[in-house]
This record gives sequence, C-alpha cells and structure tokens, in this order.
Amino acid sequence: MKTRCAWVTEDLIYIKYHDEEWGRPVYDDDKLFAKLCLEGAQAGLSWITVLKKRPRYFELFNDLSPKKVAAMSDDELEATLTDSGIIRNRLKVYSMRTNALAFLAVQKEFGSFSKYLWDWVGNEPQVNHPKTLAEVPARTELSDALAKDLKARGFKFMGSTIVYAYLQSMGLVIDHTTDCFCYCESYKN
Repeated sequence: MKTRCAWVTEDLIYIKYHDEEWGRPVYDDDKLFAKLCLEGAQAGLSWITVLKKRPRYFELFNDLSPKKVAAMSDDELEATLTDSGIIRNRLKVYSMRTNALAFLAVQKEFGSFSKYLWDWVGNEPQVNHPKTLAEVPARTELSDALAKDLKARGFKFMGSTIVYAYLQSMGLVIDHTTDCFCYCESYKN
C-alpha cells in the first residue's frame, strides 16, 4: 500500500488528484488558468468539493479557456449561477471573468503567464521537506508577495492562502511529506 500525504482521504477523486496532479510542475498557460479559476472557487470550502465539481466548470466555462472566459457576457455568467454542478457564488463566478482579463494582461506583458509565475521561484520548483502535515505552512512570504502582486494586477479571490495552495498544486512549491511515495519517487535527493 502506498503512503500518501496525510491530507489525502480515501476518496478516489482525491487519491487520483494527489497521485497524478498535485505538486507536479505545470508550465501550460491553459492549465495554469484553469487551476487559478478552481482555486478561487474553492475559497472557504474544501478542495474535494471543487474536485467533484471540476468537470462541470469546464463544461459551463468554455473549457476554462482564458480568452473564452474573458469574453463571457453577464447573461452567460448569470446562467451558470442556476447550475448546481458548480459553486453558485456570484462573486466567485464573476471573478472568473475578471481573472481571465487580468490573466490575459499578464500574458501580454510577460509573454506567458507561466513565465510570470515561474519567475517568482527562479524557474525551479521550491522543494520543501516536511516530515508531517503540521510542517506544511498555509502561507509564506512568497505567497504573501505573489498574492499582493496578483491583486494589484486586478485578480480576485487570490489571498495568500489560496495562492500558496495554487503554488503547491501547480508544482512551484513541493510540499509532499517525506514519507509520501510522490516525494520518495521524485525529491528524495
């Protein structure tokens, strides 16, 4: 039996997410944007809630394409609020369009969102070596600074804790515990 990070429940969706996605470096702008949207939707809720609703977000929000989400009308956004397959919070739904516009502006300024984001960590994942979940922070100076910069660029629902979770999930910060098989396979040395 594989040992995983202690936050992983027995839910197969969670296990698959942990084993195949969380902490694996992502450089693709479309994937980075999609996850940014989902992290914003998660604010104040459990991540498993968002994972279970993730397929519907892709269906309702044009595959979470930044250009397509940026072009969504108020009527289209309002229509999503009637669908129980997503988190029906008006501020969060509208923030997806706001964030898409900010995301596109970052792409224009830096050439890609990936370049902007990875520059924050010197283009290398920051590998931490937590022995237990208690050693994994909820936020750091890095997430504080990045959250401040994202907010200044117009992003919404991007507080330091959400930004840190985003950095972890996109593999910019590696916080698999040292007993986790994902850590052992990739970051032991």
